[in-house]
Amino acid sequence: MTAPASPRLPFAMLMLLLVLGALDQTILATAAPVMARELAGNWPIAWVFSAYLLAATVVITLYGRLADVRGRKPVLLLALGLFLLGSLACALATDLRQIVLARALQGAGGGGFMTLSMLAVTDLFPADEQGARKASLGAAYGLATMFGPLAGSWLVQALSWHWAFLVNVPLGALAWVVLARTLPAAPPARTTDGRASIDHAGALLLAAALAASLLATQHARLGLPAWITAGLLVALGAACTLGFLWRQRRARQPLLPLSLFARKAYAAASLLAVASGVALYAAVAFVPQYLQAGLQLAPTRAAWHLAPLMAGLTAAAIASGRLLRAQWPVARLARLASAAMLLAFASLAAAVRWWPQQPLALSAALAPLGLGLGGMFPVVSMVAQRAAPAQHTGVATAVPVMLRSLGGAFGVALLALLLGQDVAAQMRALHGAAEAYAHGLQQVFAGGMAAALLGFGAAGWLPARPRAAPAGP
Repeated sequence: MTAPASPRLPFAMLMLLLVLGALDQTILATAAPVMARELAGNWPIAWVFSAYLLAATVVITLYGRLADVRGRKPVLLLALGLFLLGSLACALATDLRQIVLARALQGAGGGGFMTLSMLAVTDLFPADEQGARKASLGAAYGLATMFGPLAGSWLVQALSWHWAFLVNVPLGALAWVVLARTLPAAPPARTTDGRASIDHAGALLLAAALAASLLATQHARLGLPAWITAGLLVALGAACTLGFLWRQRRARQPLLPLSLFARKAYAAASLLAVASGVALYAAVAFVPQYLQAGLQLAPTRAAWHLAPLMAGLTAAAIASGRLLRAQWPVARLARLASAAMLLAFASLAAAVRWWPQQPLALSAALAPLGLGLGGMFPVVSMVAQRAAPAQHTGVATAVPVMLRSLGGAFGVALLALLLGQDVAAQMRALHGAAEAYAHGLQQVFAGGMAAALLGFGAAGWLPARPRAAPAGP
């Protein structure tokens, strides 16, 4: 398989896919209240967000395995097709039940965009260019995440909430046609015995484990009673996780080969993915909450205070890709990224302690966090791919993406619990809202510092310059 004469057009379409997928995770932040007023039904509006998150996370590893077995191009086109159908169904929904189900379909497609785009880059560019190209994709994703709430606000005010979904249809259809014509059709990977298949039982167990676990983290938004979370969902998630691990040890063609984690470099990349997920969502979930609930800033103005985070992420992702192309030691780059994240959370904790009424102090502290995250993302992707045998490249690329999402979901759930308890205690002590939130956020940022330290420790397992893994299990 050879790269196309000009890979720029298909690469632009891959970037467009990531932009659309990122927008659909945040664009409803400002459109949801309008949807809740206009749509019939009594389903919680929070399910519109959670349905996408749940479906997108559940399918990540399955897409990686499908890419190994069926080939990357057809699986990417399948994911994009599901995303387009889900977007159209969302736009045409007339009640909350319909749009929740449509969002699940949309997430089932969008959940494959990051993994499959990163895999497609390996079909488009030579090895020495792939780090920089993947960094550009990560930067585009970060910028789109930042501007999602602003885009949603503009679409609702200028047109209607339906356009938050309709905008995906022509752009996604264009990407589908272009990629179908220009993306190289790399042959699917094969195992050493020449056969490859999908572990359907493993896929069902993993889906059930992720679904139960993610629902447990979302119970407050979904209006589920606490006893369901503490009992049924947690127990079901644990049981399915154990069943999945048991199945993976015995399956002839496992969905997720556990032997990958026996490779120190891959285990390190997985831990870095978890750490970066906790760090990213600790900032984007709680800083805007403090700015709006504590300092009473408008949502649009609060969103702009995240600009240093996204600017730093974009710049560092591009720089990291170039450094990797120049054969910079990945362990050193990962340590520098972790150190920047640690500095950022220490600065954020200092800002809410000493300057709680100054949002610009928070904004300034977010810049090194963006630098750290932007530097980390290309390292994780490159190390994960090179540490895995060729027949497992797809699933090896998908797992860190899934772990980043899970790290964010579980990290935010735990930190939100700590924040809520601390804020309630501070309010009972007759402190103001801003002071109470500022005090609680110090625990949140301490959690972010712990994630950064985890990343710093995991960086010690990385080789100076990862080489392609030999074929094998």
